[in-house]
Amino acid sequence: MSQTALLSRSDPASPEADGLGVALGSVDTPIGTLQLAATSRGLVRIGFGYMETREDMMAELAELPCSMGQGDPDWLAEPITQLREYFDGSRRWFEVALDWRLSHGFYRQVQDALMTVEYGTTVSYGELAHIAGSPGAARAVGTAMSTNPIPLIVPCHRVVRSDGSVGEYGGRSEVKTWLIDHERAHRD
Repeated sequence: MSQTALLSRSDPASPEADGLGVALGSVDTPIGTLQLAATSRGLVRIGFGYMETREDMMAELAELPCSMGQGDPDWLAEPITQLREYFDGSRRWFEVALDWRLSHGFYRQVQDALMTVEYGTTVSYGELAHIAGSPGAARAVGTAMSTNPIPLIVPCHRVVRSDGSVGEYGGRSEVKTWLIDHERAHRD
């Protein structure tokens, strides 16, 4: 099991509202500004600032039974710290609580399987389908990656095409290449 898989996870079983809302923030990184959202359960969403506005993310978060913008900004402190450490090369896995309420069914199953892919390594869509228990579902794995609500922490950038080419990531293949190269340069 990879260190990434040791990430603490929130249990989405309880449907009731947090009652405290969603905290929104951002962090500047070498791949651009990341938009972040967290609830009292944990980090719920990371968005690429060059792809979506804060308003786009808020619209997606509207399905959560919470009040927008009334969350505790401290919920974002640890995720921001750990993302900065990841980008400076000192962090190889994340230890933050996650709120999985934006990920369901097969997509969640694939994203859980993705958590076992080691830092600085890659896996093909087909290999990830096999790890997730659905051999032959490589296309569906691709969709699960494109709908991952918590990229970087749930490391969909580690999934490549069967020929080894990187494909798209957050709308930009150069971002995916940068992340793969960054991890390979900092792995032990």
